[in-house]
Amino acid sequence: MSLRIGSDAPDFTAESTEGTIRFHEWMGDGWAILFSHPKNFTPVCTTELGYMAKLKPEFDKRNTKIIGLSVDPVSDHARWGKDIEETQGFAPNYPLFGDSELKIAKLYDMLPAETSGSSQGRTAMDNMTVRSVFVVGPDKKIKLILTYPMSTGRNFDEILRALDSMQLTARHKVATPVNWRRGEDVIILPAVSDAEAKEKYPQGWKAPKPYLRIVPQPGK
Repeated sequence: MSLRIGSDAPDFTAESTEGTIRFHEWMGDGWAILFSHPKNFTPVCTTELGYMAKLKPEFDKRNTKIIGLSVDPVSDHARWGKDIEETQGFAPNYPLFGDSELKIAKLYDMLPAETSGSSQGRTAMDNMTVRSVFVVGPDKKIKLILTYPMSTGRNFDEILRALDSMQLTARHKVATPVNWRRGEDVIILPAVSDAEAKEKYPQGWKAPKPYLRIVPQPGK
């Protein structure tokens, strides 16, 4: 199954470091971030898991749950967690799925559906495409997908920034410009007429071009 922005996030039930989890039920009515790893005890992923643990309070403020996935058995995750805490200063404080049968990786189109076997004997290079971040909204639809090469650590500050934009634009008829950060000016959507915009923004807006209408962030 090919997944795109706007696709339903596939539901599944799997074992994790916090017991059996059914993904949609675990999400509840909030947002979620599912981020995947090609193998345990890999250096770049070790730094990522630690940094996500450090950032978790920021995601909590945004009603967003974090859950990881690694193509290895759950039984190995606890040992890896100790290494992460020792080297990064933060142990994972969110659940981490095991995917030794590759079911979730294939369900989320990170490995070809015809991939056979289990994680046993597979190297990180065999699973190199299992390096994705999925942001899932309360409607259980995928809002963002990012996939990184194994040699490049993911920028989770950018995920947080993008989440701020997605949550804001879900509530208001605006878009956010390049490099936008929370509190900065936003753009009125092209679908909003000038008449409708005047009702929402009676103070007016800056318009360097008719299609580029800039206003302060709503609710700032």
